[in-house]
Amino acid sequence: MSKEETAQNGEAVAQASVFTPLYRTIWRWHFYAGLFVLPFMILLAVTGGLYLFKDELNSLVYGRYLNVAPVDGPLLKPSEIVAKASGSIAGEIRAYIPPTSADGSAAVSIKTAEAGKQRVYVNPYTGEVLGQLEDGGFARSPLMLLVRKLHSLAKFGDMPNRIIEIVGGWAMILVATGFFLWWPRQRKEGVFTIRTKAPSRTLWRDVHVVTGAYAGIVVFFLAITGMPWSGVWGNYVNTYADQAGLGYPPEYWNEVPKSTVPMKEGMSQTAWALENTPMPVSTPNGLGSIGIDKAVEIIEGLGIAAGYVVDYPEGAEGVYSASVFPDKVIGEKVIHLDQYTGEALFNGGFADLGIVGKSIEWGVSVHMGQEFGIVNQWGMALACLALVVMSVAGGVMWWKRRPVGSLGAPSVPADYRIPRGILVITVIVGVLFPLTGLSVVAVLLIDRFLPNPLKAKHA
Repeated sequence: MSKEETAQNGEAVAQASVFTPLYRTIWRWHFYAGLFVLPFMILLAVTGGLYLFKDELNSLVYGRYLNVAPVDGPLLKPSEIVAKASGSIAGEIRAYIPPTSADGSAAVSIKTAEAGKQRVYVNPYTGEVLGQLEDGGFARSPLMLLVRKLHSLAKFGDMPNRIIEIVGGWAMILVATGFFLWWPRQRKEGVFTIRTKAPSRTLWRDVHVVTGAYAGIVVFFLAITGMPWSGVWGNYVNTYADQAGLGYPPEYWNEVPKSTVPMKEGMSQTAWALENTPMPVSTPNGLGSIGIDKAVEIIEGLGIAAGYVVDYPEGAEGVYSASVFPDKVIGEKVIHLDQYTGEALFNGGFADLGIVGKSIEWGVSVHMGQEFGIVNQWGMALACLALVVMSVAGGVMWWKRRPVGSLGAPSVPADYRIPRGILVITVIVGVLFPLTGLSVVAVLLIDRFLPNPLKAKHA
């Protein structure tokens, strides 16, 4: 018998006392959950890790568009910058983005007939047009927009985006079952430290388990804070928060005329709590629009932070809409102005949100590595790296332990029963996360009534 076989047998004997039906059932669930989400977890970790550094990567890749040499002197008026941009490309002006710093360019979003929305970059001191790129919206560049769409699978349509929502729910199940399986009980080795001199299979097991022990809570946090942007659960919670007054208080809208266009469609960027809220409308009064210069003056007078975007009115009833989402959520603000009178139809910030809105906005900010500066950014980056390490180690561990020609799933307990705890978790997950809940029910039924196709002798 080889040393590796001896070590594996010794480990199996040491763990035999914990291989109860409950343990095996949870191990089996952990196995199937991991097998399903493993490739998605790697994708989420890699794209999420890149997006954490979107500002740095944008500056590196697109510096010639984003950066200018500071000049002692006044900036051009917003209308002058818009005129320079519109003179370089034919289309409809959709947004004005002022410079965020003394060495930053201004930008104008223009909707073209052939190329869609383009962002034209202008030197705010000289009016020189620096070039144009596809409008990346909140991502600020085509590259980061691609990364963002890959992260949510929105790049491939609505259905793959729903899969990511299921993956997020199963990731939480993975963490919960993983901690149950990791719990030391009578074990002392391979719990908090990796046995670097152990046989190959044991080494990969330790890398997977120990990394998960340290990073599991953060992975759970990333999974649950990513859910608000999902298609089904995110809209479900958003609607509930609106109806219960836990987003923006209803009184913000009692006296405001509204359109049927949701803000997520009428603005370049908006707060999660306002995504499905209808855009307010301007009331035509026979006078012309106040124009972008006056709109910017009013918006800045209302105390908006640097880095904001001003969306142009769309049609005769459209409004000027400003929004800003700085690193710290306390500075978030959305403003809508009547395009004829300049009246602020809506002026809401983070402090005005209800408990649900505040919790989700704060969670998303931490998720994106913004809220606590560089510590937050690198902390989330390490979590993404740990997620890749766990996923790769889990895949290698499975490949090494599986019998040839078999899936290698943990065997079904002889007295197979669905533990009450799992049933409770199923109900909770099913209510909170409908798509994940449906997939959990499907797995329960398959595992209970059709175990044989999935069953394999434990290696």
